[in-house]
Amino acid sequence: MNILVTGNLGYLGAPVVTRLRSSRPEARLVGLDTGYFAHCLCFPVPLPERLLDQQEFVDVRDFADPVLEGVDVVVHLAAVSNDPLGNAFEEVTFAVNERATVELARRAREAGVQGFVFASSCSMYGFAEEGPRTEDSPLDPLTAYSRSKVGAENGLAQLAEDGFAVTSLRFGTACGMSERLRLDLVLNDFVASAVASGNVLLLSDGTPWRPLIHVRDMARAIDWAVDRRSQNGDAFLAVNVGAEAWNFQILELAQAVVEAVDGARLELSPQAHPDRRSYKVDFGRFESVAPHHQPCVSLEETIKDLVEALGRIGFRDTDFRTSSDLVRLNVLSRLRRDGLLEEDLRWALTARPTPVGGR
Repeated sequence: MNILVTGNLGYLGAPVVTRLRSSRPEARLVGLDTGYFAHCLCFPVPLPERLLDQQEFVDVRDFADPVLEGVDVVVHLAAVSNDPLGNAFEEVTFAVNERATVELARRAREAGVQGFVFASSCSMYGFAEEGPRTEDSPLDPLTAYSRSKVGAENGLAQLAEDGFAVTSLRFGTACGMSERLRLDLVLNDFVASAVASGNVLLLSDGTPWRPLIHVRDMARAIDWAVDRRSQNGDAFLAVNVGAEAWNFQILELAQAVVEAVDGARLELSPQAHPDRRSYKVDFGRFESVAPHHQPCVSLEETIKDLVEALGRIGFRDTDFRTSSDLVRLNVLSRLRRDGLLEEDLRWALTARPTPVGGR
């Protein structure tokens, strides 16, 4: 089997490549990524990309057709990845997350690819008070990021057909340790704050509901979806991916981190305000269609792993939200400021970084 993984140099990419290589040792794995975050490795460990057969450094908006030759399944992770990035780079968010996604799928279908696995998001449910959201519930996307995911799903559904199965995995909020760790995710942020400062800072009033999922469990779901083929009219399948036990209120997450980190205290930001992004999610369909690929990492294990990993790298950056490369907006903002990225977040190929010690 030949599998193309886009966005493989990001937070989720490393666990996905590791999982696919473990479960499919004979598969040909190709990565495609523009490389914004390739340097954001937490440890001096062997590159996760060593498990690939080939790495393409190219923007998903600009790839050449030969990349798709002989590919059986595309695993599409590449995206402008969260609400802060979507707010800062709204037009790019729609260009990458929606238009480039649909165009990639169209060209993949023309090239004879049989399956397209799309990393979507439960954030498209937005605000929901009427109980857990199923895949048939109304969508209420509140941000550019979530609207781009809705637009991509709509376009993908029109492309799906017999012989081209599209599986849209509506993931809960990602969390947990990865070789390319991100701290701009709610649970990871809480743990980083507790380790660095001894405080878990709540930026909202703590009442919103949010489903979470560990990146290793996201990779398990993707592994399942790679094998899905269209049958009985289900060429397009959208499925909420997670577990009932992982529906949490934000305050619950903060309290769990406080309990796990010695000396940590809960602190409410003076600017804390209600967050309209609040939704519980029903994962019954995923439990039915993928019984052997259900989430298996616990919240306690997730927090413990993050605490230990941050301890190993001596993490003490109390200003990480505005300074650390483990926050993706900081990385892109710096690359833009240094003239290495154009306004549309394509690489400025004529730019040169200032040498260390130079002027």
